[in-house]
Amino acid sequence: MDSATLISFLAVDLLLVCVPGADWAYVIAAGLRGRSVGMAVTGLVSGYALHTALAAAGLAVLVAGSPELLTALTVAGAAYLVWLGWSVLRRPGVPQAGEAAEHDRWRVFLRGATISGLNPKGLLLYLSVLPQFLVTRDARLPVPAQTVTLGLLHMACCAAVYATVGVLARRLLGARPAAARAVTRTSGAAMLGIGAFLLVQRLALGG
Repeated sequence: MDSATLISFLAVDLLLVCVPGADWAYVIAAGLRGRSVGMAVTGLVSGYALHTALAAAGLAVLVAGSPELLTALTVAGAAYLVWLGWSVLRRPGVPQAGEAAEHDRWRVFLRGATISGLNPKGLLLYLSVLPQFLVTRDARLPVPAQTVTLGLLHMACCAAVYATVGVLARRLLGARPAAARAVTRTSGAAMLGIGAFLLVQRLALGG
């Protein structure tokens, strides 16, 4: 795996990460509801760390080869997004001062890890995009090591982009409660809409 391959993967990965989706919606909502952006981002990155470990262990190939398992994971992730989006819509909240309580920080972390761990976009990356950048012939690194390297690059991109999004959302909207509430509602609607779309799509394909 040479530097050109890493740069190519980084360019594609940054493009995917910069497309707003469930991860963006969650980190924006977490920031605007007075919760720790750092814990939200750490949770999201941890979910992708799990993806990386499973892919390196070869389990991603197993999931890709099992339509039933892939459907179950996608449905679970989509259903969780629908539930979380509805929860945000019910209680949009406004910017709050100070750090969240310790138990709330861990809840923010766990939600982030669950969202990215079940995120269909993450499954797509690890099952379809990442394998295209693996070198299988005359490679200096074994495939699992290459997978971990690319996974770490993805995690670094996620950390940088999501932290920037969360901090900017809080700073730009911190003194504008009405605008913050509207953005939070939009984030909740995005999570609900993405989840509903994926749920219907996957069930239709499965049927």
